[in-house]
Amino acid sequence: MKKIGLLSDTHYHFDDKLRRFFADVDELWHAGDIGSLELADEIAAFKPLRAVSGNCDDFHVRTIHPEMQCFTEERIVVLMMHIGGYPGNYAPEARRLIEMHRPKLFISGHSHILKVMNDRHYDLLHINPGGAGLRGIHVVRTAVRFVLDNGNIRDLEVGEWAKKTGG
Repeated sequence: MKKIGLLSDTHYHFDDKLRRFFADVDELWHAGDIGSLELADEIAAFKPLRAVSGNCDDFHVRTIHPEMQCFTEERIVVLMMHIGGYPGNYAPEARRLIEMHRPKLFISGHSHILKVMNDRHYDLLHINPGGAGLRGIHVVRTAVRFVLDNGNIRDLEVGEWAKKTGG
């Protein structure tokens, strides 16, 4: 069993609200637009970090964090990328990778809009944790945590915060 914290689109911002929400997770997954390598290092010092780079991330972030990751955790194939779309409206590269890897969990960011959707066509769960940072179109900051347990995804919780600074 592994408790996962999932966030995206921090754009240079990781505060005490996020730290409290993720206090009990085993690992943090970041779906891109981290902001800087320094922020990625700060997050990784807090919890083990698995991340992909986003379209706003610079060369330094991209040298460490790839555009896409496909991995297996707790018997669940996970595909994570920044720009991926969602069921019924996948980006072409996301669709190609989904068809190739057949994940049970597809994670993307970019839109700053929280989405949790089942995709019956590809038999997967799609999660976009929305925007956790202060920059972007979102009005409410969001992040997600859930449990992976021997092939099951369970206990999904959403954190929401006003889009303002402060701990």
